[in-house]
Amino acid sequence: MLTVIGAGFPRTGTSSMKAALERLGFGPCHHMFDVGSDPDRARRWAPLANHDTVPEWDHVLEGFRSSVDWPASFFWRELAAAYPEAKVVLTVRDPYSWFASMRSLISNGPTRLQAENLAPEMAGLAANMETTRPLLERMIREMLGSDSPFGVVPDEKDSILAFEQHTATVKESLPPERLLVFDVREGWEPLCRFLGVDVPAGEPFPHLNDSKVMQESIDRLMQGENIGLPFHPAG
Repeated sequence: MLTVIGAGFPRTGTSSMKAALERLGFGPCHHMFDVGSDPDRARRWAPLANHDTVPEWDHVLEGFRSSVDWPASFFWRELAAAYPEAKVVLTVRDPYSWFASMRSLISNGPTRLQAENLAPEMAGLAANMETTRPLLERMIREMLGSDSPFGVVPDEKDSILAFEQHTATVKESLPPERLLVFDVREGWEPLCRFLGVDVPAGEPFPHLNDSKVMQESIDRLMQGENIGLPFHPAG
């Protein structure tokens, strides 16, 4: 059962949030990584591409105590209703730096997954992402207002407008005592205060460089290394 729901877009520090929530005892934390690395998890999410599907959230998110990043954050409203005691964290960042990070993600992630002669480790990730491709396209279409094919960078102006509108919608939809609007650069204190836990003594907040880790990991996977998929296809 979820106790913390991430409502932020990908590339808003969601990998850092995953690490932070798990460090604070709210793990395991579901992230797009779990979809890319687990074919069973990908199959659980795939039916949600259909608007008529009524999710069994306890099944889709079985084993997780928190969630961040797409696909879970796309369904933040539904998850907030399904788990009324859960708190919601909306991760935010500068919209222009967010779009630059999204552009890098799309250019270095989905595009390279379509290459021929993928290493077995990379092929598994590609297959799982293909399983959820209709859902990913639904999310891009509905959240970013883009009909761009999977792997094509959407329009910058429209994407930033969608990002800002999403932030406003989440703020307007939830009571302040249930919602934290959080920039990971703020560190432990606001997050721990909101969740009612102690700040880890002498431990820095886990600021992860998603773009760098993702690119380096894809390079190694393309070379045939088995590295356990330690990167997040969306972060």
